Amino acid sequence: MSDTFTPAARAIFDKQVLAHVACLDLSGAPHVTPVWVGLDGEDVIINTALGRAKARFLANDARVAVSLTDPDNAYDCVALRGKVTGFSTEGADDVIDAFAKKYLGVDSYPMRREGEVRVTVRITPESIIVQPD
Repeated sequence: MSDTFTPAARAIFDKQVLAHVACLDLSGAPHVTPVWVGLDGEDVIINTALGRAKARFLANDARVAVSLTDPDNAYDCVALRGKVTGFSTEGADDVIDAFAKKYLGVDSYPMRREGEVRVTVRITPESIIVQPD
């Protein structure tokens, strides 16, 4: 277990891999959803829209877990537990566009809805497990 990402973990984050984010819903029950993901230094970055369940749950309770499995080797994975330490609309459209470039190969996120407000969620890990270590 570590509190920083190894080069092997960073390599998985660099791939077109969906992460699974686990948080707690408003009743305290687990909620898991696949997301596009990236790293900003030692923090995990995801993006969603205000009003969505994931945004409400992450704003309500900062505890979160994230897992990624290497699409080229299902036995290589990263799992972390941490807390939401940032929740910002500033620059969030640029983040979703960068994710669209990474995951879809397009310059602009094509699934925007009229009136949608994007939010970038910053997750600071408290513990990181990388397999194999």
